[in-house]
Amino acid sequence: MEIRWLEDFMVLARARHFSRAAELQHVSQPTFSRRIKLLEESMGATLINRQTLPLSLTPAGEQFLELCQRITRDVRDVKSQIAEMEARVSARISVGSTQGLFSHFYQRWAREAGIADRLQLNLKATSWVGEQFLDALDSGECDLVLCYWHKDLAWGDRLKQGGYESITIAQERLVPVSVATGSGQPRFPLPGSAEQAVPLIAYHSRGFLQPAIEAHLMRINENARLMPLNENIQSASIKALVKQGYGMGWLPGRMTEKSEQFGSLIRAGDTRWDVPVEIRLIRSQHARSDDLLTLWKQLEAQYA
Repeated sequence: MEIRWLEDFMVLARARHFSRAAELQHVSQPTFSRRIKLLEESMGATLINRQTLPLSLTPAGEQFLELCQRITRDVRDVKSQIAEMEARVSARISVGSTQGLFSHFYQRWAREAGIADRLQLNLKATSWVGEQFLDALDSGECDLVLCYWHKDLAWGDRLKQGGYESITIAQERLVPVSVATGSGQPRFPLPGSAEQAVPLIAYHSRGFLQPAIEAHLMRINENARLMPLNENIQSASIKALVKQGYGMGWLPGRMTEKSEQFGSLIRAGDTRWDVPVEIRLIRSQHARSDDLLTLWKQLEAQYA
């Protein structure tokens, strides 16, 4: 049974004439009559008394009419509610976030900032790498980007050259971690040596974090002997490989707190090896909505 059959029946109940009802429904009379017949067959009862002029409803038809009115009213109400929900969702501000920030920062930050219900996370963003986040802003695929930032990004000048605005909303430190030996020491301690390089689970070279690590090592003038084993886009992947004992890696401090508390990961070096980075929110200067501008001004005041 189709909803349009119910609408046909209600129109016929009002018009009391097949030709007029078919005209009101913008179909031919044979088509309309066939649909009413299919409806009666579906219900297993005669709903229209065709012997009267004008047509009348049988007792079963009268009862069925009440059902039709109730069902179509409910469907109309639900469609209206869904339309309102879709409108609210489409009005939300789309955020692209790195996987690590989404897992360990975004939800708590949005809730504490009081803006969680105004944002919609773009889950496609968890597979983007580095500069692709700015590309997404340019194309309108997202309205805001939540990412790590530091001065050593090879393409960082793109942010300075205009077309974007950014707010620093938090500071973070990348902490070198390793699994522990039986004596509680890091299995893969920094800085390593020429004879025994430290196996490194590295970040993707085009991402946000690997350039920060490499630049920091050069600045502190420590001769780290590292042997990169692979590259990963996501911090969670690095954490998993480090926990399985394949090597050491740098993780955002927020990702190490729980692990260090339960002793599954420990520092692979002292705080000299910690890499400072910022957590930034970035938008295109060409905002697509007044809602985005209002939110941005609110955040600028909050993090001034």
